[in-house]
Amino acid sequence: MFLMGALLAASLVTAVVGVVVILILLSLPPLPVPGIYALVALVLASSAVAVYCYGWFSVTWGGPFPELCTGRNDAGAGLAAIEQQYWPLRNACVYSDGSTVEYVPTSVTVFVCLPAGAALVSAGASGYLRRRAGRTPGVIP
Repeated sequence: MFLMGALLAASLVTAVVGVVVILILLSLPPLPVPGIYALVALVLASSAVAVYCYGWFSVTWGGPFPELCTGRNDAGAGLAAIEQQYWPLRNACVYSDGSTVEYVPTSVTVFVCLPAGAALVSAGASGYLRRRAGRTPGVIP
């Protein structure tokens, strides 16, 4: 629990510092484009980590997920158990007849998976641009 709290705090600080550095770099001419892409990757990745840690704490403390389970399913079977998983922050409502209904919140996809994927793309673009600038004669990477 302490580790996740430390990771949450570190990722929030990293995201805020990254945004401040990006704003400072945008005010300075000439723009180091590979560096901006690398900082955007850092901000997106740390934001995704912060949101995931928040979801992890939500699941650990009972989370919003149990509210999604109904007392009875369509067949009339009563709710037997609620199973929560930390990744991908999913909730499963298990009923007495053995049926299971799973909920994976859209917020996990929107606020964790998409920024993490965009961070990978931005990091790749930064690496490509840095390598390309390194091959151009007279350009300092």
